Amino acid sequence: MNEGTDDRVKKGREILKSEWEIVDKFKSDQILGVPVPPFEKPYPEKAFLIDLPVARELGEKSVSKAIEDRMSHRKFLDKPITMEQLSFLLWATQGVKKVGKVATLRSVPSAGARHPFETYLYVRRVEGLEEGIYRYLPLEHKLLLHRKDKYLREEIIRATLDQIFIGDSAVVFIWAVIPYRTEWRYGPVSHKVILIDAGHVCQNLYLACESIDLGTCAVAAYSQKLMDEFIKVDGEDEFVVYLAPVGEVPQK
Repeated sequence: MNEGTDDRVKKGREILKSEWEIVDKFKSDQILGVPVPPFEKPYPEKAFLIDLPVARELGEKSVSKAIEDRMSHRKFLDKPITMEQLSFLLWATQGVKKVGKVATLRSVPSAGARHPFETYLYVRRVEGLEEGIYRYLPLEHKLLLHRKDKYLREEIIRATLDQIFIGDSAVVFIWAVIPYRTEWRYGPVSHKVILIDAGHVCQNLYLACESIDLGTCAVAAYSQKLMDEFIKVDGEDEFVVYLAPVGEVPQK
C-alpha cells in the first residue's frame, strides 16, 4: 500500500475483503428462527398492475457474439422500445424460475439465493406505457406504477450528477437494495456479496440488451440522497445501489 493512501480509501477497501470465518460464530436471524423476509416488497391489495408480455428470446445473436460485442453506450436514439423488449430485459435481470420456502431461483445468481434487489424503472419512451417510475414485481412478472411527475427527466439528470445521456434513454433500470434479505442469512458479511450480486444483475442486462440490439451503460456515480428521493425509498432499509439507462443505439 502506498504510504500516502488516504485513510478513507483504506477503510473503503475493507468491504472487499472476506471475513467468512465470523459467520461460524454469528447467530443469524435465520438460525434464530426469524421468519424469512418477503421475496418482494408488498403492494396495496387493490393496486392496478400492468401485465407484461410473456418473456421470450427476441434476438438471434449467440451468447458468444453478445459477449464479444458488449460495450457501454452513452448515446441513445430518440426512439421507444417495445413492451416485449422491456419484458425480456426484466426477465433476464430478475426473472423468477422457481419459488421455494426460503428462497427464489432467478435468472441471475445471488448469494444464498437471497436476491436483495427491487427493480425500479424510469420509463420515458416505452410503447404502451406513460412516462413515470414503475416497480417490477418479479413474482407476478408485472409492473406497478410507482410515481408520476412532469419533471422526472430533469430530476434523474440532476440525481446522476448531470449525466444528460441518462435522461436521453428510453428507460432507466434502477436497482435498490433491501439489505435485510441477505442479512437475514449472512449477517455482517452480507454487504460484500450484495455488491457482487449487483454486478451479476447488470451484466445480464448488458448481454440481454446486446442480444436484441439495444444498448446500456452501468452507472454508479450518483447522489445517494437524490436517487433515493427519486424513487421514494427511505435510504436506510432500502436504497439505490446501481442504475443503467437502456435504449436504441446507433448501429455500428
